Amino acid sequence: MDLIFIHELRVETTIGVHPHERQARQTLILDLELGADLRPAATTDRLNDTLDYQAVARRIGELAGVSEVQLVETLAELMAELLLREFAVSWLRLTLRKPGALPEAREAGVCIERGRRD
Repeated sequence: MDLIFIHELRVETTIGVHPHERQARQTLILDLELGADLRPAATTDRLNDTLDYQAVARRIGELAGVSEVQLVETLAELMAELLLREFAVSWLRLTLRKPGALPEAREAGVCIERGRRD
C-alpha cells in the first residue's frame, strides 16, 4: 500500500465542552495518512489517477468550518467517515491535535485508524 500524507493542516472550528471554549473558533492541527495505490498516477502522470490532496484538504476544512461538535474524538470520526466515503481510500490514519487544551502540555488530541491496511 502506498500513502499520501498531509502534515500539520490547520482547520478552524468551534469545539470544546466548556462554555469558554465555544466563545471563539479554535485552530486544530491535523495529520493525515491515506492509503491508496499510486501506481496508476505514476504511470499516467495525471491528477485524476491519484488522490488530490488539495481536494482532501478543502473538504476537511469545509467540514471543520461548519462543525460544532464538542469532542475532538467526534470530529476525527466525522472526518474519517468523509474521507472513506468521498475519496475511496482503503485505509487512513488521522491525528487531530488541539493546541492549548491543557496548560501543562503543548497540545492534546486523538489518533485514529480506519479501514483496511493491505
